[in-house]
Amino acid sequence: MFFLAVGLAMDAFSVSITRGMILKCNLKYALTIAIFFGAFQALMPVAGWLAGEQLAALVEVWAPWIAFILLALVGGKMIYEGLREEDEDEDVCRVFSIRDILILSVATSIDAFAVGVTFAFLNTPILLPILIIGLVTFLLSFIGVYIGKKAGHLFGSKIEVLGGLILIAIGIKILLETML
Repeated sequence: MFFLAVGLAMDAFSVSITRGMILKCNLKYALTIAIFFGAFQALMPVAGWLAGEQLAALVEVWAPWIAFILLALVGGKMIYEGLREEDEDEDVCRVFSIRDILILSVATSIDAFAVGVTFAFLNTPILLPILIIGLVTFLLSFIGVYIGKKAGHLFGSKIEVLGGLILIAIGIKILLETML
């Protein structure tokens, strides 16, 4: 179960690193990202488990496209904001919004929904897996923000463009994994 949780958390971990690269804020923001990502990774298997086979075929077809579109939208917004001229005194936390974190939380946790459907098929009790998945994702996301924050200064002022490109690349990876 731990390895499943780590596997599910990898997209959230990667996105957390990109957010950490551009956030020059405090512990509150790292905790917020970790809580959202951990909660969504824990709740999506419950939704999949409750939905069972009724939604399995629908999710299997559309989930990669939804994740790709959401990541591409947020990544595109980051690239746009990174390329536009801005005042140096502008709020360095402006890239943090609850809407963005919600979108990223959904995009990185759609595969957890499918895992929940699998749990339903296998009659697997759901409580322990969601606790492990949520906790592992929380920890990796929190750590990811700090890794990104430490590495972000190495890339200069256009780190937001790199972060946006990374989000789009993650979306493409999710899409290609289902096509190949």
